Amino acid sequence: MKFFKLLSWILLISLSACSRESSTAVVTSNDESVVTDAPDLSGIWQAMNTASWNLEGHTASKMPVTTVLGALGGIPAGMSVIEGGAIPYLPDALEQRNRNRADWTNLDPVAKCYIPGVPRSTYMPWPFQILQTDREIFIAYEFGSNSRSIFMDRPGTQAPLPSWMGYSLGRWEGDTLVVDVTSQVPDTWLDASGNYHGPSLRVEERYTMIDNNHIEYKAIIDDPDVYSRPWTISMPLYRRIEEGARLLEYKCVEFGEDLLYDHLRQDYNGPKALDGTIPEDGA
Repeated sequence: MKFFKLLSWILLISLSACSRESSTAVVTSNDESVVTDAPDLSGIWQAMNTASWNLEGHTASKMPVTTVLGALGGIPAGMSVIEGGAIPYLPDALEQRNRNRADWTNLDPVAKCYIPGVPRSTYMPWPFQILQTDREIFIAYEFGSNSRSIFMDRPGTQAPLPSWMGYSLGRWEGDTLVVDVTSQVPDTWLDASGNYHGPSLRVEERYTMIDNNHIEYKAIIDDPDVYSRPWTISMPLYRRIEEGARLLEYKCVEFGEDLLYDHLRQDYNGPKALDGTIPEDGA
């Protein structure tokens, strides 16, 4: 179904005014429709940083797989993408983050091929594609073949149920696409270092074209149950400009099976979790 939905979007974009620098978008405010010129964000984009490992600044470090992959299995050092440098956790929430971090190789939902959520899907090491129309913006992510829709014509609506990608409502503020994301399940993490959120998470994304091949991406993250105040991440997104650039497949389920289910296989003969532990209850 995801393939056919993506294909239909590609055909829709192809039949509309492709290769344009701006589009005519309808912005609804106070029940009035205002026509405005909006940048066209369509294309394949990718973040080039280490935020997926840790949003905060960090040094290079080992992973359990360095015993197999050597230097190729390490975590690269990176600078913070957080305005102010650090996440403003409440004291109890910081303790939970530290517990997550201590066992992250087993607990990180993405290691199990679960959907990364927003904003993490944006700065994973895999590219994503934006397909834009006036009423809806569709984003297809290479990791896990995940996707989400940003609805431009549904102001004030809400999701009937929480989901892994949440519910995205978009609007234009000048040349900036602003997306309010709500109703995300609390199971997603913000990176691979145990940084997390609760069920009250609200994310405001802001996409601003710097030039034809760069987007300034910001996400304002708010969860009063976990953080002492809202906080912001910021990074550039880069257009993939090589000839024939496209999304390829990264069906991650088969890559997460060893971590989740190896101990249930008939020929299991020892600990094979990423951190080398044996499940105490055999489950």
